[in-house]
Amino acid sequence: MLYYALVFLVVALIAGALGFGGIAGASASIAQILFFIFLILFVVSLAMRLARR
Repeated sequence: MLYYALVFLVVALIAGALGFGGIAGASASIAQILFFIFLILFVVSLAMRLARR
């Protein structure tokens, strides 16, 4: 999931540099959503690991 967030971030940066504002904004939003989902799942995973021990 983190990989896809980084891919969308790179797409947003390239689209922004080339002047495609709509595509850059959409890609940046998708990257942000995927990154936050990754963070939530990571924290839940850490909590579950600590709960097992």
